[in-house]
Amino acid sequence: MPYLELMVNVDIKDEKAFALELSKVGAEALGKPEAYITVSVTVNQTLTFAGTFDPAFSLSVVSLDNLGPEQNEKYSAILSKFLDDKLGIPSDRGYICFQDPGRGYLGYKGTTFATIFKS
Repeated sequence: MPYLELMVNVDIKDEKAFALELSKVGAEALGKPEAYITVSVTVNQTLTFAGTFDPAFSLSVVSLDNLGPEQNEKYSAILSKFLDDKLGIPSDRGYICFQDPGRGYLGYKGTTFATIFKS
């Protein structure tokens, strides 16, 4: 169920193609089937970092059960490299926020994953 929400202040030539690429990279990095991945990409020219409009990003990664200090180090390296390679945004120009809301705090199909995983 990972959800990757990316905001950048640089133009992306083909946002849909880029979102699909991020979906694949996110699935590989997080070790989840791409069928479970949700990606949202927003270009926001008013996004600042360190008081400038130089290329920057903000990335939120929400996932159940596979986040932690050691794993997040690996995910951060992979996702930062992807953003630098594809958009030219250096890893020191944004933050990646990792969140595991817990199964009882994530809804799907009119219920929560806490109920789904009981079955």
